[in-house]
Amino acid sequence: MPRGQNTAPTVEQISKDRITLLSEQYWASYALQRRAYDRLVVDEIYIKELLGTNFNLRRIILLEFSQYLENFLWPNLNPDQCSPYHVMSVCVMVNEKFRERVQPWDAITAHPEHFGKFLSRVMHLCLEGDELSIKEQTILIMFLDHCFNSLELDVIRSQIQKIVGLTIWTNLTSERREYEFQKTPKFRKLWKLICKKDEKLENEELQTTLFERTFLRKLAEKFLHLIENIQSINNTDQYSYETVIYAERFLELFTDIIVQLPTRRFFNVVLDNINFVIRCFLSSFIKSLTKTNENMDIDITQTFIKKKIQTENDEEEEQQQQATSKTANLFHKMLTNFKFYSNFEINDTTGETLTQNEMIEKHYEKVLQLQTAIFKHFREEMPTFPLQNIQSIDKRDILNDEFDKLTDEQLKSIASSLQPPIQINNRELLIEVLISEHERVQSHLESINTLPLYPTEETIWDEDIVPTEFYNGETCLALPKLNLQFLTLHDYLLRNFHLFRLESTYEIRQDIEDSVSRMKPWQNDATIINDKTDQPQQQCIFGGWSRMAQSITNFTIVEVGKANIGELHPSRVRADVTLVLNTRADIKQEWENLRRHDICFLITCKPLTKVGTTYDYRQPFIPQVGLTYVRGCEIEGMLNIDGRVIEEGVDEKPVFSGDTRTWRVWLDPNQYQADIQATLNGSEDVYDTFNILMRRKPKENNFKAVLETIRDLMNTNAVVPDWLQDLILGYGDPASAHYTNMKNKIPTLDWNDTFIDVKHLRASFPDYKIRATEDDRSKHVPPFKLTFCDLRSKGEHAGEKLIILEPYKIPNRGPYPFNKPRQNIVRFTPTQIEGIKAGMQPGLTLIVGPPGTGKTDVAVQIISNIYHNYPDQRTLIVTHSNQALNQLFEKIMALDVDERHLLRLGHGEEELETDKDFSRYGRVNYILKKRLELLEQVEYLQKSLHVQGDLSYTCETAAHFYMYNILSRWEEYLSKINQSNNNLDILINLFPFKEFFSNLNHNLFDNKQTFENNLEIAQGCYRYIQQIFTQLEEFRSFELMRNGSDRAKYLLVREAKIIAMTCTHAALKRHDLVECGFKYDNILMEEAAQILEIETFIPLLLQTSDQQGRNRLKRCIMIGDHHQLPPVIKNMAFQKYSNMEQALFTRLVRLGVPTIDLDAQGRARASLCSLYNWRYKNLGNLEHVLQQKEFKTTNAGFVYDYQLINVENFNDIGESEPIPYFYQVNYFYNR
Repeated sequence: MPRGQNTAPTVEQISKDRITLLSEQYWASYALQRRAYDRLVVDEIYIKELLGTNFNLRRIILLEFSQYLENFLWPNLNPDQCSPYHVMSVCVMVNEKFRERVQPWDAITAHPEHFGKFLSRVMHLCLEGDELSIKEQTILIMFLDHCFNSLELDVIRSQIQKIVGLTIWTNLTSERREYEFQKTPKFRKLWKLICKKDEKLENEELQTTLFERTFLRKLAEKFLHLIENIQSINNTDQYSYETVIYAERFLELFTDIIVQLPTRRFFNVVLDNINFVIRCFLSSFIKSLTKTNENMDIDITQTFIKKKIQTENDEEEEQQQQATSKTANLFHKMLTNFKFYSNFEINDTTGETLTQNEMIEKHYEKVLQLQTAIFKHFREEMPTFPLQNIQSIDKRDILNDEFDKLTDEQLKSIASSLQPPIQINNRELLIEVLISEHERVQSHLESINTLPLYPTEETIWDEDIVPTEFYNGETCLALPKLNLQFLTLHDYLLRNFHLFRLESTYEIRQDIEDSVSRMKPWQNDATIINDKTDQPQQQCIFGGWSRMAQSITNFTIVEVGKANIGELHPSRVRADVTLVLNTRADIKQEWENLRRHDICFLITCKPLTKVGTTYDYRQPFIPQVGLTYVRGCEIEGMLNIDGRVIEEGVDEKPVFSGDTRTWRVWLDPNQYQADIQATLNGSEDVYDTFNILMRRKPKENNFKAVLETIRDLMNTNAVVPDWLQDLILGYGDPASAHYTNMKNKIPTLDWNDTFIDVKHLRASFPDYKIRATEDDRSKHVPPFKLTFCDLRSKGEHAGEKLIILEPYKIPNRGPYPFNKPRQNIVRFTPTQIEGIKAGMQPGLTLIVGPPGTGKTDVAVQIISNIYHNYPDQRTLIVTHSNQALNQLFEKIMALDVDERHLLRLGHGEEELETDKDFSRYGRVNYILKKRLELLEQVEYLQKSLHVQGDLSYTCETAAHFYMYNILSRWEEYLSKINQSNNNLDILINLFPFKEFFSNLNHNLFDNKQTFENNLEIAQGCYRYIQQIFTQLEEFRSFELMRNGSDRAKYLLVREAKIIAMTCTHAALKRHDLVECGFKYDNILMEEAAQILEIETFIPLLLQTSDQQGRNRLKRCIMIGDHHQLPPVIKNMAFQKYSNMEQALFTRLVRLGVPTIDLDAQGRARASLCSLYNWRYKNLGNLEHVLQQKEFKTTNAGFVYDYQLINVENFNDIGESEPIPYFYQVNYFYNR
């Protein structure tokens, strides 16, 4: 099928197709009369429409569209009597649902009673179905893989446990099983219980049980038999191609089994016992693939030239050959990945991470055991081996030379004396097993630390790991997956590291192809002499131009730093890059605005195309432009005329004459070391060849900082809160972090202004009895403190569904109108109140908010309530977009939150609909300005009290003034009032600060009010004065610090109570935040379902652990809607195959973590809401949607509430977007 062509059939094609006509007769839900089920129909469809078309994707899509599985296959399934065609048809349809990413198991979970027997039929077909084609076997393997990746469903998990439980150790040799029992004695007891139960089973039941226990081992043996006995792989043979696909899918299945602890725990030992990985590497299948790949290793430029004169038939044949070659590479990469996980640094029994020291100790024990065995039995044959230090003998080549000296019997004798004993007759396999067991392997962390963060040309255009955008889900890839569970936090970070790196690589590839193709590199007929090699070389000239790329006139390495102790690469590498910017002024300005830490790419093009050759976008990119090398670099700064880096700051940049500009850049030390080593081995010096410098858009160019953050987390002891870690990894009780299951749940909380009135309170808790501490109902007015007795573990009414209501009055804060606290005006629904209640409690809270259900209002109220209940705690707000962050901030400002405690990090605060600046330096300026205003009030207060001296000069002198002049007067005043027998005249006349409040436009006291009311006014006035000095005391540190940077850090670390940032900013700045000592107690994430898994995880670790080594995080509130937009992933392969579009929020929902589903929307008409409310639990409408005029009257110019536009299948394309943003341009033009 041509690249990019739409696979899905049109509506017209669907309506006229034979499958549709059959569905209307037998299973279509809209059919008025349906015929009875006929098994021959299923068999006929399978034979003609599936098997007969070689499982054509269009035919499968048509069957899926007709609801073949839901309405016909599964409801009529009889596992004991149905034909193999029926079983195969179900597997095909489930696989297609996974490919299309629609709900695959709904039909099965609706009627789960037959699933156990059905899975048994599938397993028998996998082992016994010799009459099945290799493609049909692949379909069965894919179905099993989907089962193993859907363990969140009880019906599937219960069946999978029978296959991978402890009983699978029946496949181990008795010696190996005994060795495992010695390591974990509790398994011996469980094994004895299993054996006793087996003795009581009937013969038929026992045979079924044994089949389940031995299934995976037999399946592995069947696969090994296939790949060990295959003779050769033919490039043009369809069977060979499908065999490779089968092998890849098989490895995908086994990889997915061992990357989840519940399925790995016992199965990994079985694989090790049959030496699965090593036998795969030694198989004739791998050797055939390697030979095939070598034969297909044709020069890419020659391939490009050949295509120009090729016939169409030749082209199709070559495509088949290249597909086979591609799968050859892919299988080897997948096998390497499988080997990596089979030896992963984890204790399979306990699930604990093995540290680097533990892995080294484990390795030393193995080699020492080998040395001991050789010393005992073969001292004469290998006299020096047992006496050497381990580091000198644990290399592959040395071990191979030593074992090669021994006979077969000697090798077997050594192998049998090890623990666990190794029993292998094949010499080649035995030597390889011994070497693999005892060779030193680089740790996973070391390999990450030595990995260059910038992609090179080898990675960027490797379609096995960075596929093209036209991935349709039919093939597997050598990529990690983000499913439900992870082995350890290191595994979690590692998978996300690789996927984030490769997704960034895909975007970089698009930018490079766009920029370089625009520059039109051509080969110049003239040659030049290379200064270093004195050899003639072809010169590259450019016939076009690109805004984002410029030709390099000079590139020079200026510094190679000495390696740090314990490292092999230089500490840093710096170079100078010179360009001539003979471009338009605006483009020159963009280049000159390159900032420190911006990422650019150095590119080498050696084109073979002649001058004037046009670029053909339908042909491969690399052969046309001759792209040879790509290396990343980081800007340090632009150089001035003296060759020094121009420092960034408030000073203006110097004015340059001419167009020549030079930048100093940092190169990746790991990549530089690898390139220099290759040069020493005879390869070309990459750094003498660069001729293009490419920059990228700043918003899309932060990948290196994020990768460094992930790598830092892997290198530090990242501590996730104990109550959250198992959920992050996908294990344990999904409800364990819910507030009702937390040990530190809080029965009594201040709900502040959450409730409008007591009627609102009672409506919010319909399942609770409410008992007030105050009998006088006139005093039942907000704010309220509520005690939930069901959250009490002991005491009166513990465990009862009872709320104790305690009204209270907010203390008077002063006589001015602005002293009155701002109140919430939203009448929250009962479900929203439950979300607020959960958010105020410690633990994990997930709130699912459909469109228009008040997610932001709930979030703001949670933040406000936490702020008032725990004034010493700090709350971090994280969102996906600046827009959502600004909406949150604007609503927080409308509540009773002191703005000096608000801080907004990152860019985007300029979009706030307020003239206040909440950025770091904006808040510093606000505090400095506020300090001056408060000192002016202190001066006014001083004058009103007729106190001499310059007491309002600094915060320190103001503090002395308060201590010696304000507090003493207030205490004296209170003493006289207490002795006055509630005399109102004394209270009014002796008030010491009356002159200070003389600027009021009304009388301070009211003779008509009671003594208590006037006393509250006096106390409110004092609280107002006291607040002035409290704030000045907080601002005192800003007065002492003279540096703006220090003030900003102090503000972040100590002063701010509510800190907001985007997830991207958190990922970029984690190192800086941790370094300055940033701490927080609560985190709230808005748009959580739109945030990448890793970008959700990083904000949880923006602080170091406390003195006890624990994370101080108390609450994690995640608000989102996993039914709406997922995280944006540009590459379809990463999005679909690796499941990178699955947010942490979505994964937690899949795991069964309790959610609070907001159930009333107030944004859309009821008729519009009906379009999507089926996707949610009980989503209804608020009263105003049903009653208010604007929701009931029609829109001018529209006949209906909503209208759809039909786009015909014009030119077999239908709806399309000819150019980016085509519809947006039309919209602006037509309006």
